[in-house]
Amino acid sequence: MRIPEELCVLGLSLLAPAVLYTMNNLPALHEPLLILGIGMAVLGGVLLLLFLLTVQRKTTVDPLFYVFAEFSFTCLVGLTHALEQDGFISGFMGFYLKMGEPHLSTAFAVMMSYWEGVVHFGLFLIIIHRMFRGKSYRSLALLWVGSSIMHQLVHIPGVVVGKYGSNIHPAFWRNVPFFLAPFWAAFVLFRRPRVMPIVTADKIMAEQKKGLLSRPLDLLLVALLLGGVAVSVFRGFVVLDCPLNFCFKYIYQFEPYLKDPVGFPRVMMLVYLFYAVPLMTILIYGLIRPGCGWMLDWTLIFAGATAQAQWCHIGASVHSRTPFTYRVPADKLWTVITFNVVLAVVPALLALRCHKSPAYFMKPVPKGQSNSNKKKK
Repeated sequence: MRIPEELCVLGLSLLAPAVLYTMNNLPALHEPLLILGIGMAVLGGVLLLLFLLTVQRKTTVDPLFYVFAEFSFTCLVGLTHALEQDGFISGFMGFYLKMGEPHLSTAFAVMMSYWEGVVHFGLFLIIIHRMFRGKSYRSLALLWVGSSIMHQLVHIPGVVVGKYGSNIHPAFWRNVPFFLAPFWAAFVLFRRPRVMPIVTADKIMAEQKKGLLSRPLDLLLVALLLGGVAVSVFRGFVVLDCPLNFCFKYIYQFEPYLKDPVGFPRVMMLVYLFYAVPLMTILIYGLIRPGCGWMLDWTLIFAGATAQAQWCHIGASVHSRTPFTYRVPADKLWTVITFNVVLAVVPALLALRCHKSPAYFMKPVPKGQSNSNKKKK
C-alpha cells in the first residue's frame, strides 16, 4: 500500500527531536563551526531522503515540494525549541543555544518557533496533500510566503542590531537560505495561474460600477487600513525615539516592549513603517479602483505577514522570558492585546473579502461572456 506523501513528510519531520537530542548529548559538539557544519549536513541528508523518496515512486514532483518538506523538518526543530524554553521538555537544545544561536532564548524567538511548529507545519502538510492530489494550493502557499518573509525580515536584522549582535556565531548564517527560499517560492507561484470562479461579464460590470459608498464592507476595510497606516507610522516614530510627549506616554504606559533591547520589536515596527505602510496604501487603491487583479495575491501575502508578526509581538510582550519592565502593564493588558489582534484580523478579513467575492477585482470581459470564456480564447 502506498503511503501518502504528507505522511512520509510527517514521519521524517518527527525525527527532528531525536536528532536534536542526539546532538545535544554529544560532548564533542562545542565548536561553533562544527555546529553549523553538522546542521547543514542534517538538512542536506533530509533533502537527499526526500529526493530518494520521490525518485523511488517515479512521480513527477513539483520543485516546491522539496522546499515545503525541508521546512517541515525545521518546523519540528522550532517546536522542540519552544517547548524546551517554556519548560515542557529538556535536553534537546542546550548545545545550540550556547554555541549556535543564543538569541533563540528570547521570548520573541520562542513565539516565532511556536508559529513555525504549529501554523507553518500544518500549512505544509495541507499543501503537500493537495499538491499530490492535483488540487490547487497556491493561496495557502502565498499565506506561508508572507508569513515566512515577515519572519526573516524581523529575525535576521533584529539579531544584528539587538543586544545579541555582538554574540553572533557561524550557525546564525544558516538563516540566509531560509530567507531566500520564500522569495523564490513567491516567484514560482506568481508565474502560475490563479484558480478563479466562473463569473459572467454582466456580474463583473455590475460590481465594478459600484462606488465605494455603495460597498459598505469595502468602505469599512478602507477606513481600517487607513487606521493601520496611522498606527504603523506612529509606532515607527515611537521606536525611532520621537520626543513628543504622547509618544513617551504610549511607550511607558501601553507598550514598553517596544523598547526591549533584544531588537526584534524595534525592527518589526520599522518593517511596518517602511514596508507595510506602502503596501496598505496600495491595497486601499485596489479597493477603490476596479480590476486590480493583483489584490487577490497581495492580500494573502499581507494577511500571512501580519498574522505572524502580531502573534510574535503579542506573545513576546506578555511572555515570562521578557523582563518584567518591558511587559505590557497589567491594567492595559486587554486593551493592548485587543488593539494588536485587530491589526492582524483586518488583513485577514481583507483577504477573505477578495477571495469570497472577486468579481470587483477581475479584468472586464466582453458582454455575454465569462472570465473562463476569455481564458479559452
